[in-house]
Amino acid sequence: MNYTTIIEYVKEQTETNGRPPKYPFRDRFEHTMRVYRWAIKLQNKLGGDLEIISLAALLHDVGWDEKEEISHAVVGAQMAADFLVEMDYDPAKIGRVCEIIRRHEDQDTEDELSLECQIVMDADLLDELGAIGVLWDAMATAVEGGDQASYKRAYSRIRQYYKINVPKRVRAKTPEGKREYQRRMDFVQSFIAQLERELF
Repeated sequence: MNYTTIIEYVKEQTETNGRPPKYPFRDRFEHTMRVYRWAIKLQNKLGGDLEIISLAALLHDVGWDEKEEISHAVVGAQMAADFLVEMDYDPAKIGRVCEIIRRHEDQDTEDELSLECQIVMDADLLDELGAIGVLWDAMATAVEGGDQASYKRAYSRIRQYYKINVPKRVRAKTPEGKREYQRRMDFVQSFIAQLERELF
């Protein structure tokens, strides 16, 4: 596969598919590339078909329905199928890639999933958690707070989302995904403790 062509396609789609960003600093393409890199790291430890994992991670967020009547995962799976057919990719593998894209949001499922699907789901779950999550909360506080933004408001938001995210560890599908999730939560907990020492 020509990954340069795939990445160019992903960049174009994530920039033009009409999906509104929650915040001006959140870039869907950058998110996708981080998920892709984490999926490769998880595959290196856990195994699975690297090509299937790579394609599914890269293409997982290309879709969006502007009316929001159809899940972006379902739209994305169809777009990925069309793109991979155009690329003359193996039809049997297209089905595997698209099944992962279609399922990637279903983090609370108890269905049996392929290792490749578990890895992509974990990579997506892990993104924007940990150090990036702290940055997100600080930047979101500044964007939303305007003249009222402050370190203490950022601290409150970081604490709030830490508490929200702790129980979500059960959504991680693989042992390595669970370990990485916990490492990131430990980092945030340590950051909050240090911030409390400096702020109060």
